[in-house]
Order: sequence, then structure tokens, then C-alpha cells
Amino acid sequence: MKKETIDRIRKFKDDRDWDQFHSPENLAKSIVIEAAELLECFQWDGEDYDLQHVKEELADVIVYVQDLLDKLELDADEIVNMKMEQNEKKYPVEKAKGNSAKYDQL
Repeated sequence: MKKETIDRIRKFKDDRDWDQFHSPENLAKSIVIEAAELLECFQWDGEDYDLQHVKEELADVIVYVQDLLDKLELDADEIVNMKMEQNEKKYPVEKAKGNSAKYDQL
């Protein structure tokens, strides 16, 4: 995400003095709640959905994820790359390509 966008998220929270409500637990709960609202966009029809509503709910998830990264002093690139290294070992291309089985079933 662009630095300007991250700064805007931080300013929004800081201007409202909301950090006091942003415990890691509360932020994790908020991510799940917003992710459920995103899923609701596809509840009855996975093909005919309101893209604007999807974008709004996805943005809510992303904002709370950034807030949790800040709260835990984590870097998104660092933790995503760490996880990708783990995934690449669990799901080697020669076994996983075109296969949706879980790593322990490959």
C-alpha cells in the first residue's frame, strides 16, 4: 500500500483519538466482522454482486489490518514474505500445481 494511504489511515484514527479502542483483540475482531460483511456481498449470488459494496467492505478489512500492523509494530511486506516462504515449502510447484489439496494431502 502506498505510504500516503497508510498515513491517511493513521491520521483518520489519530484525529478521532481511537487508538484507545484499538487493542490487538478488538482489531482482530473487527477484521473478522468486516470480512464477514465482505462475504455477505456474495451470500445469495456469487456472480451478480454489487462491486461498489465489495470494494467498501474490502477497504474496511484492509484498514483494520493496517491498524493491527501498526498496533503490533509489524511490517506487512516482512510478514507476507515470511509466510510465502513457508507456503512455498509446504506447496512445492511439482506437487501442488493444479491441485487444491491441503499440503499434508499432497
